[in-house]
Amino acid sequence: MARRGGGRGHRDRAPLGRARRRGILSVAPSIGGRGDTSPRGTALRGLTALIGACTIWGLSPLYYAALSHVPAAEVMAHRILWSAVFFGAIVALQGRIGSVLALLGARALRVRLVASTVFVSSNWFLFIWAVQSGRTVESSLGYYIAPLMAVIVGRVYFGERLSSLRWTATALAALGVMILAAWLGAPPWVSLAIALTFTLYGVAKRGLDAPALISVLAEVLLLAPIALFWIAVMVPGKGAMVDPVDAGLLLLSGPLTALPLILFSYASRRMTLATLGVVGYLNPTLQFVGAVTILGEPVTAVHLLAFGLIWTALALYSAAAFRRERRTGGDIAAREKVATDPPPP
Repeated sequence: MARRGGGRGHRDRAPLGRARRRGILSVAPSIGGRGDTSPRGTALRGLTALIGACTIWGLSPLYYAALSHVPAAEVMAHRILWSAVFFGAIVALQGRIGSVLALLGARALRVRLVASTVFVSSNWFLFIWAVQSGRTVESSLGYYIAPLMAVIVGRVYFGERLSSLRWTATALAALGVMILAAWLGAPPWVSLAIALTFTLYGVAKRGLDAPALISVLAEVLLLAPIALFWIAVMVPGKGAMVDPVDAGLLLLSGPLTALPLILFSYASRRMTLATLGVVGYLNPTLQFVGAVTILGEPVTAVHLLAFGLIWTALALYSAAAFRRERRTGGDIAAREKVATDPPPP
C-alpha cells in the first residue's frame, strides 16, 4: 500500500525535485570560458569575480547618491521592476523559467520565500534611503556588523556552537556599537536595521535550496505588483523618467543588481568560505571610504574607535573561519549553500 502520510509536502517539493533532476536548478553558467582548469587557475578566476562583485556593491552608494533628488521609494520601485526584467531575460536565455515557476508554486516553501522577499526589500530600501540621507557611513557599519549578528542568530536560533574567538569577536563588536550609541545618545538604528534585515534574509534563504538567480527573480516578481502600483498611482506624472539622465540611471538599476550577483555566484563555487567572508568585507570598506572621501560624510574620532573595535572583531572572526576551514578541509556543501544566499545591497 502506498504511504499517504506527508503526501502534501511531497507534492509541494516535487516541482523543485523534477527541476533539479532536469538540471534547470543548476548553478549559474560559467563565465570567462574554460581557461586554466588547474586549481590555482580556478581559484584565481573565482577571486577576480569576487573582487568584481564586491567592488560593484561597494561603489553602489555613488550611484544611489546620484539619484538623491528622486524619492527613495520611487528608486526602489524602479530597481524592483528593472531587476525583474533583467533577471527574467537572463533566466529565460538559460532556459530556467520553469525553475522560477516551480519555486513560486512550491507551497512548502511559500512562507520562506515571502519572508526572504520582505527582508531583502527592507534591506534594499534602508540602504537606498541611508545613502540618499547622507548616512552611508552608517550603512557600511551595518554590513560590517551583519556577519557578527549572524553568529548570534546562529547560536540562539540554530543552536550552533561558538569558539572562544567568535565569542570574543562578538563582544568586541557589541562594545563598538555601545560606544557609538553612547556618543550619539541613541543606538545606531540605521546600522542595526540594515544588519538585522541582512541576517534575517540569510536565515529565510537557508531553506529555499535554489540558486541565487532563481530565488532573487522569484523575490522581485513577488514585489513587482507593489512596485507597479507605486509608480502608477503614487508617483506624480512620469516621475523621474521625465529626465533622460534620471531615466537612464533608473534603467541601470537592473544590471547593477544582477551583475554582482552573477559574479558572486560564480566565485562562490570556486572559493573557500573563509576567503569569501574576508574578501566580502571589501564591500562595506569601499562604502565607508567612498562616503568619507567622495560623498563628504563626517567621521569623528568616536566613529574611528567604534569601527576599530569592529574591524578587530572581524579579524578575529575571519581567523576563526580559516581555523575551522583548515580543520574541516573546506566544506563543499557549505560553499554550495553560500551561492544561494547572495548578500544585498
